[in-house]
Amino acid sequence: MTKPMMDLRELVEKSGDADLLREMIGFAAERLMELEVGGQTGAAYGEKSPERRAQRNGYRDRDWQTRAGNVELRIPKLRTGSYFPSFLEPRRAVEKALTAVIQEAYVHGVSTRAMDDLVQAMGGTGISKSQVSRLCEEIDERVDAFLTRPIEGEWPYLWIDATYLKVRQGGRIVSVAVTIAVGVNTAGRREVLGMAIGPSEAETFWTDFLRDLVRRGMSGVKLVVSDGHEGIKAATARVLSTTWQRCRVHFQRNALAHAGKSSRRVVSAFIATAFAQPDHSAARTQWRLVADQMRSKLPKLAALMDGAEEDVLAYMTFPQQHRAKLHSTNPIERLNGEIKRRTDVVGIFPNEAAIRRLVGAILMEQTEEWAVQRSRYMTLETLAPVCDDPIVSLPAAQTD
Repeated sequence: MTKPMMDLRELVEKSGDADLLREMIGFAAERLMELEVGGQTGAAYGEKSPERRAQRNGYRDRDWQTRAGNVELRIPKLRTGSYFPSFLEPRRAVEKALTAVIQEAYVHGVSTRAMDDLVQAMGGTGISKSQVSRLCEEIDERVDAFLTRPIEGEWPYLWIDATYLKVRQGGRIVSVAVTIAVGVNTAGRREVLGMAIGPSEAETFWTDFLRDLVRRGMSGVKLVVSDGHEGIKAATARVLSTTWQRCRVHFQRNALAHAGKSSRRVVSAFIATAFAQPDHSAARTQWRLVADQMRSKLPKLAALMDGAEEDVLAYMTFPQQHRAKLHSTNPIERLNGEIKRRTDVVGIFPNEAAIRRLVGAILMEQTEEWAVQRSRYMTLETLAPVCDDPIVSLPAAQTD
């Protein structure tokens, strides 16, 4: 079968029928795009349907290089969201985003590495500035639609954290904070709810970030989990008026800084006895006992425990089945690790738009992967009491 197909291709390429073949390819591509757009919008072209989710907004022209020659395509545009033909996407969104960032840095001459070899390895050899611009524009449309989408339903649990990336600003290399919010809704599903870029983790920045989430529809938050940043704590109280959980892992690191090297393991185990208690009341009792026993030898550590008791043990007021996921920022730390792994390839970003493009594509891809997972992050049965009353603990016999 392969040999006849090769003979047919050679015959078409050598004959005047190449024009006919290009027309056939163009017709097939047009029909495929119409089917894809119809599925995305919920209605065919010109059809009036209550199931319609988006309106069309004209077309954009694009040249498609095929083995039969150049085919001129008219790609439909949407008023809300974006559409890009599946047959023009040989790579996943993040791979395209990473290619675009590296190529943009290379074109502008801002990389400190051997970017040429890296771009060639990723298939970007000889790309022009206009091609880079088009590629970035396509990704930006999808990322912007994802990061600004309405947030529907209630989100009992919210994890927020920041990671730092380097970017060029005004001829200097500076670090900027990339903040991320991950939530679990009442259906037990996880989603990345938002991302923002700022010069630091000041309270005003966190306040604006949380207010933007609320404006987009986020509601029903019962617990916010983060590290011990005072700006996050203040912004949570100001915007959400809800319970704040200080990451247990971060607290233990801070606590061990007040203990000598030889006693750190013992101190860590001693503090952990409070976390092993069955309920909030018992945990608070054990916490005070540990603090009092350390007060004579480690007064700074005891004072730290006195001030952090309410925030570090907040997760104990929630169902026992959720506590392993609520006591720290570990769920979002894994996502930050993936962001670092991908962004380390770039090193220094040419601008903040490039950060938003690449990190936004990573977050969009992660959310899509969570959406197709068969198992829920939290079960409906264990979430039910949280939606009614946050100060509830389920029996230990129940399993998540």
